[in-house]
Amino acid sequence: MANRSINKVTILGNLTRDPELKFTPSGTAVCTFSVATNRTWTTKEGQTREDVQYHRFVAWQKLAELCGKLLTKGKRVYCEGRITYREYKDKNDQQRFITEIVLDDFIVFYDNETQAGSNSEGNSTDMSADKTSKEHPKKESANEPDTQGNDEDVNPEDIPF
Repeated sequence: MANRSINKVTILGNLTRDPELKFTPSGTAVCTFSVATNRTWTTKEGQTREDVQYHRFVAWQKLAELCGKLLTKGKRVYCEGRITYREYKDKNDQQRFITEIVLDDFIVFYDNETQAGSNSEGNSTDMSADKTSKEHPKKESANEPDTQGNDEDVNPEDIPF
């Protein structure tokens, strides 16, 4: 049996800047953005300390396009992905190293002020980004049934799997 390993990163924080959506020469979408996480603790002397860490993310293809549409500076976001390390040579032929997280999935949280997609209690809305599907519809409340109004009957033979 082969050895198994896990490379999974989970971050909940705020976007430090608007995402940067670009396209490769072959037309593949790539989006980069940064998320800040804060940690607060109290020292033995009773002083409150705070530490901020910045995390660089990169998303590809449809997920990159969703990031470009849904994310903006200051938004609270939950991100999942895998950490990668790469190196390159800059203009001055200096060796540079980059640590980044390749995004697999994310959820955007909206605050009460924007009211964008907020539910009846004013909490966040799940805007999960799935690589295999299009943009998810906004749910008004987790307790309410989906009222999309799809009255079509589904024929089991029409399902492709």
